[in-house]
Amino acid sequence: MSTLRISLIEYLGVRRALGVKLREPGRMLQRFVDFAERAGATYITTELALQWATQPESTQAAQWANRLGMVRRFAQYCSATDPRTVVPPPDLLPYRQARSSPYIYRDEEVTRLILAARHLPSIIGLRPLTYSTLFGLYAVTGMRTNEPLQLDRDAVDLASGVLTIHGAKFGKSRYVPVHPSTQRALQRYATCRDRLCPNPQSPSFFLSERGTRLTEWSVRYTFVNLSRQIGLRQPGDSRGPRLLDFRHRLAINTLIGWYRRGIDVEKHLPELSTYLGHTHISDTYWYLTATPQLLRQALRRVEGGTRGHRP
Repeated sequence: MSTLRISLIEYLGVRRALGVKLREPGRMLQRFVDFAERAGATYITTELALQWATQPESTQAAQWANRLGMVRRFAQYCSATDPRTVVPPPDLLPYRQARSSPYIYRDEEVTRLILAARHLPSIIGLRPLTYSTLFGLYAVTGMRTNEPLQLDRDAVDLASGVLTIHGAKFGKSRYVPVHPSTQRALQRYATCRDRLCPNPQSPSFFLSERGTRLTEWSVRYTFVNLSRQIGLRQPGDSRGPRLLDFRHRLAINTLIGWYRRGIDVEKHLPELSTYLGHTHISDTYWYLTATPQLLRQALRRVEGGTRGHRP
């Protein structure tokens, strides 16, 4: 086994022990080591990293920069034990990620989505119940797309209305309290689920009609089809409102509500950050899009504070 391959095994082990899953980067770095071994390289150089990152030529610049970034971080690790290692410069393939504009769902759009889900075709009647409840949960909690899908029954406390998210992003776990109305909706779903699927194959809270855990692919596929059906997307559109945008909606609506009630937003922002499962409060700012409603409320707060301090 080559020195680079041994270093990669150690590197992935260390990063994963810190809670970083590295699924795609792990696969890509395996390919980089394969490439290096075919080239007869025993350590990383800028030329080697650049040659691998820019293949094939048809790949978009964003992917080039992403691939080089993976190698650069790996090279930083290798440089601690092999002084021959050259860490590629950070600006070698400059690319500034363009942030996708979030879509802030209106209440009536969320309602239409849930109603459309209730009419999904079904053999035993479970599918429409599952998806309508799931989409409603996304809307009121702002959970990440895969988090509700990973919930097992013992992680949903229907008595106290608390969801336990295990092994979320960066390996963190957290509690997500829900409103009593959401608590009741989850209870109704659980009752119907157990009646329609009394012998499930999975301990998952949300089940497919086969009694198995829902896959993220099937949820996204169903969401896109329903979005086209209710007019959130045009037929054939590959882009449009996303499940991730429910997180934006939750964050924005929470801030607007705080402003309207006169709550100190800066003081309570860490609470929102914790609820969303962010490691750093700076991560929460990604979701705080400057919508007209939010800017209006913030301006009123600033104007009120200015008047209060005038001599």
